[in-house]
Amino acid sequence: MSLTDLGPRGRARAFRGIVWREALRFLRQRERFLSALVRPLVWLFIFAAGFRAVLGISITPPYQTYVLYEVYVTPGLVAMIQLFNGLQSSLSMVYDRETGAMRTLLVSPFPRWFLLTSKLLAGVFVSILQVYAFLLIAWFWDIEPPLWGYVAVLPALLLSGMMLGALGLFLSSAIRQLENFAGVMNFVIFPMFFASSALYPIWRLQESSPLLANIARANPFTHAVELIRFALYLQVNWISLAVVVGCTAAFLGASIWAYDPSKGLIARKR
Repeated sequence: MSLTDLGPRGRARAFRGIVWREALRFLRQRERFLSALVRPLVWLFIFAAGFRAVLGISITPPYQTYVLYEVYVTPGLVAMIQLFNGLQSSLSMVYDRETGAMRTLLVSPFPRWFLLTSKLLAGVFVSILQVYAFLLIAWFWDIEPPLWGYVAVLPALLLSGMMLGALGLFLSSAIRQLENFAGVMNFVIFPMFFASSALYPIWRLQESSPLLANIARANPFTHAVELIRFALYLQVNWISLAVVVGCTAAFLGASIWAYDPSKGLIARKR
């Protein structure tokens, strides 16, 4: 391979190939798209209807008035789609490692950080498509943020998707078999989701359990939710933005180290 093939053109070609492979996998697994929508829609249509009568939402930023529970919970459900998609992408990495397909990717002459980042971005693009499909359905349920909010939320979705996808990428380096993935789902996804501001405001947690409220404040998933929530209403939560960017850099750096065959977690397994 010539130096020209490793330059910007070659990298753009490799990036397109990785994204196209992820898109084909997504198109062939239609149940993956449906399952990504079923979970948030169940929360939106069933649980939100029951919680509306018992859980009132006061006027808190970014909302300018009282909102219904389903309006409050929508950004958390959007982040849930990205969380599950990030772990789903890590599952595909484990599968590729078992079948030997990942070896072809990692022996490429391109830098490993470029290949892993491309794989991460490909998964994020898929999750964004799922998020906008969910927001479209929610719009028919009278959940209507400002029209420009659908555009303003795109950078927040990109950042939060990269953070959660990088976390899944790092976890995939420590999972040896597909059978172990269910355990990771139980010990990573559900604690992150329920111990956050996705389903209820932190001030509610503070009233009942200050310890749980502190855990939720330290949870990176909380800041992903708040970043999306504020962006939908044309505002910026600067603290959440800083936390998401910092966690993205940390998780991605850990993933690149873990996939280093000479000194990462894969090397230790060997």
